[in-house]
Parts: sequence; structure tokens; C-alpha cells
Amino acid sequence: MEVTKIPIGYKQTKLGIIPEEWKVDRIDNVFEFIRTNSLSRSKLNYDVKENSIYNIHYGDIHATFTKPILDLEEENRIPVINNDVDISKFSFLNEGDLIIADASEDYDGVGKAIELKNVKQKNLVAGLHTFALRDITNKTSLGYRTYIFKNAKVSNRLKTIATGSKVYGISKSNLSKFEIVFPPLPEQKAIAKILSTWDKAIETQTALIDKKKLYKKALMQKLLKPNPDSNREDWKEVRLGEVFNMFAGKDMDKSNFKKKKSNESIYPVYSNALTKRGLYGYYNSYQYERGNITVTARGSLGNAQPRFNKFNAIGRLLILIPKKKLDIVFVSEYINSRLNVFIESTGVPQLTAPQFKVYKIYLPDLKTQTKIANILSSADKEISILEQQLAKLKEQKKGLMQVLLTGKKRVKLEN
Repeated sequence: MEVTKIPIGYKQTKLGIIPEEWKVDRIDNVFEFIRTNSLSRSKLNYDVKENSIYNIHYGDIHATFTKPILDLEEENRIPVINNDVDISKFSFLNEGDLIIADASEDYDGVGKAIELKNVKQKNLVAGLHTFALRDITNKTSLGYRTYIFKNAKVSNRLKTIATGSKVYGISKSNLSKFEIVFPPLPEQKAIAKILSTWDKAIETQTALIDKKKLYKKALMQKLLKPNPDSNREDWKEVRLGEVFNMFAGKDMDKSNFKKKKSNESIYPVYSNALTKRGLYGYYNSYQYERGNITVTARGSLGNAQPRFNKFNAIGRLLILIPKKKLDIVFVSEYINSRLNVFIESTGVPQLTAPQFKVYKIYLPDLKTQTKIANILSSADKEISILEQQLAKLKEQKKGLMQVLLTGKKRVKLEN
């Protein structure tokens, strides 16, 4: 059996090899459990008033709060408790307290934690399926506590105490005895400072993307309709059925597809199942030609996508095949910018070809279509580049966490 060599300055623990100065301790030796409540969503609202009591539900931790530090001065999506609820036995949380989700539908969400920042005078409690922890020993630093549970060794071991089948849960008794690892306070502060720098960069990049998306939305509102100063006759109002052949179909087993030859560019488009023979025929594979548009017909309705390669459609989609020469990017953008109005006005739970054929759009001449499409495509490219940069920042932070939170890479402390 091969013996793991322990580097100088490190030691072997239950949580792996860590620096000698780092500590391993039980959660109940570091944190006090603060009382939580079990209020359902029906007892909460978003009508914030001066004396409102904020309540963090485990679903908020999983789906709403994306940052490890919950800054109450920046986050405006925190629900508050209805006025008719008895709050006499509630325990309010303080700066730096942790809220941990005790239940999750998947292992990745087990033990997800957030740390509170800028609580100040706000009244806030931890709600359904959560644990609230407060450091009563001063063994952990503000801004670092949430990262204790993002240490890969801790996170992986935390999953081992989760029980359940469809929903995984952690009991208070098991969590109390659970061991965590943490460096000395000066190193905690240094690590938290580094990671907060990456968080700030991610936040700035996200805000820039949101700004660009708003700019594109404004462009769409301006460009995808007749200019009041131009000749409106240049834009023709047509029904989609006049300019597109439209097909929808039933589920099809993916095994019916032929194998792709090495020189073919046939891309699958999935959305549960759609099959119908297109105008161009098929080869036992329900192949559609490039130059068409697909629209999601069930679930998240809309999402028109221009298709620039041959493709196979599997799912609840509509396929729009042009009867005449059109710019498919322009039409897709137009549909995406207006479809919500159509759906809301008709209340349709799904799109069908007969319904969608009567949907009206404005079409300028082909040259104008392409000019507008190019402007919007440029905006999309800018957004795509920014999103790639954001993904890189997130990957960099993830890599830093893997080495800093385990002690593989040490932080140089300031004197």
C-alpha cells in the first residue's frame, strides 16, 4: 500500500492534509445554533415596510442568492413575514451569522451556506429548512465563515451525512458533531479579502452584462418596428402563416436517427419531441435544412432560434420554413421581442401551428431586415464575449478556492 507523503509544514487529519497551524474542530465547538422557523411561502410576501421582518427560506438559498455573502444593502429579493404572524418566539440574526440550507433536491445543494453582511438595524430570521449558526468563540473571521463550507473536503464529507431519497436532508445532531477545518484568523482574513476581490469583479462583470442586455432590449424596441419618420408602407404587416410553412409533431425515439457521416453537419435540436417531414424531405432521420427557425412550443414558450446548419428536431417545437427569402435572424428577434404579448393576450399553455400561423409581424424589405439583424447580432456578440469573460472569472475563483481553502496554496500575510 502506497503511503501518502506529507509535505513539511503540513499534517494528516480526517479532512485530509492541511497546514500544521490550521485547526479541525466540531461545529458545536465553534458555533451556536440560533432558533429558526418553519413558515411556508404563504406566510411571506415582498411588500417591504419600515418595520418588516425579513425571512430567509431554504429555497432562497438554493435559487435566489447566488453570492456566498448576502449583502442586505444590495439584495432586494428577500421576502418578509406577513403582519398576522406571531413573531414573539423568533430569534433575530446578526452580522456575520450563517444560514445553511438543511434540505436539497440534489447532493450539490446539501449544506449550501450564506453569510450575512450589513444587517445593521434590519430584523431578519432564518426560515423553513434552515440552520442558523453564530460564532460565539471568535475562531472564525467575518467574510470567511461561509467559505468553511466551500472547502472541497468539508463539502464532500457534508454530503455523507445527508439522508433521504428524493430530498436530501441534514439533521441538527449530525451537523453539530460535524468537523470543519479553518486556518488562523489572520489567514482567514487574507483569504476572504482575496476571494471578495474576485466576487467584486464577478459582480461588476455581471452588471455590465445586464447593462448590455438592457441596451439590446432598447435597440429591439426601436428597430423592430416601423420608424415614425419613415414611409410605413415599407413595412408590411403579415401573418406568419403567409410567409412560413409551419410544422409541429409528436415525440420521436432518438434511435430513429441515422448515424451522422463524418462530412455531414447535422445538429440535433431537442425540446421533448417534434417530428414532421419538412419540405426538403428526410433520410430516416427527419432532417431539416439550414435557414429555418425553431420556436419552443411547450414549457418556456417562444425562444425563437435561427438555424444555420442542418438539424434534427426532437421535442415540442414548431419549425418555421420560409416560403420566400427572409432574414431569419430578424424574424427570430422580432418573434422573441413580441411573443410575450401574444401569449399573454391568448393565454395559450402551448403553441400550436394553427395558433402561431395567425400571429402578426411587421416585415420591412429584405435589405432593411438584414441591416437590423446585423446591428442586433453585433450586440449579441458583445454580450457573448462579456459572458465568456464572466465564466472565466468564475472559473478562476473556483480554482483559487480549491487551493486557498485547503491550504495547498498559502497566503502571504502582511506584517
